[in-house]
Amino acid sequence: MSSTADDWTVPDDDQPWTHGTVETNGIELHVVTAGPEDGPLVLLLHGFPEFWYAWHHQIPVLAEAGFRVVAPDMRGYNRSEKPDGVDAYHVDELVADVAGLVEAFDRETAHVVGHDWGGLVAWQTAIDRPDVVDRLAVLNAPHPSAYERALRSNPAQLARSWYVGFFQLPGLPEWSLGAMDFEALERMLGDGTVRDDAFTATDIERYKTAFDRPGARTAALNYYRALARRNARLTLFGDGVGDQRVRASTLLVWGEQDAALDVSLTEDLEGWVPDIRVERLPAASHWVQFDAPERVSELLVEHLS
Repeated sequence: MSSTADDWTVPDDDQPWTHGTVETNGIELHVVTAGPEDGPLVLLLHGFPEFWYAWHHQIPVLAEAGFRVVAPDMRGYNRSEKPDGVDAYHVDELVADVAGLVEAFDRETAHVVGHDWGGLVAWQTAIDRPDVVDRLAVLNAPHPSAYERALRSNPAQLARSWYVGFFQLPGLPEWSLGAMDFEALERMLGDGTVRDDAFTATDIERYKTAFDRPGARTAALNYYRALARRNARLTLFGDGVGDQRVRASTLLVWGEQDAALDVSLTEDLEGWVPDIRVERLPAASHWVQFDAPERVSELLVEHLS
């Protein structure tokens, strides 16, 4: 890992983390690292429309517990490289990024933790590359087979997923997300939580700064566009995503007041994930690690230890 003295999005004097750059899968990712270098490796994968800072409550706790923590800006986000084209954000590339991060830190395996889109990538890494995943933890992101099942059988979940269709449009989603000083982003974060102070004004400004970097909005939306194309091909020429099995010991943490994902997505998962523990948090939203930071940190340390 190389380090840099660049002017980062978040002033972090006296914080227990450092910044650097890692080469993986042909691109460079900005990463934040903390904890003892010889500790068990934990990768923290953020979601949409976030960046590494999504884990700023959990990083110090995990580091103090003895883990070597790595929180990347995923490809296309914030300070990480933003390759051109929708295909550059295919889930296979995202999984390869994760596997490359494990290798870049001279490990054979890692504990993989993901929220939202990071959770989807965490699930898929455990499915496609079980050799690199020790333990898995996912926050408010459905197992892909469970999500496909819900879209076919649950009209409420289908209605909640309307934004995925909107994100397929060219140009308009980019404009709408940035319009009026990122008003949509501010509503998504500020109005989407249970706790009024879950995101501070400073937090939201940091998210705006990260999302305003050249190419960041298109890159983030290309995650959705690439996945829609992949799933359409699987549906047209196959049987959908199929029964994707996870061998790793898995923790699923779910804020029950998620406006986009129904709590039924946490049910009947044992057929795909035999070793799973589900923790539902009634007083938390989709932004569960902000609504319940202490509880999420506690659950992660317990599961990964």
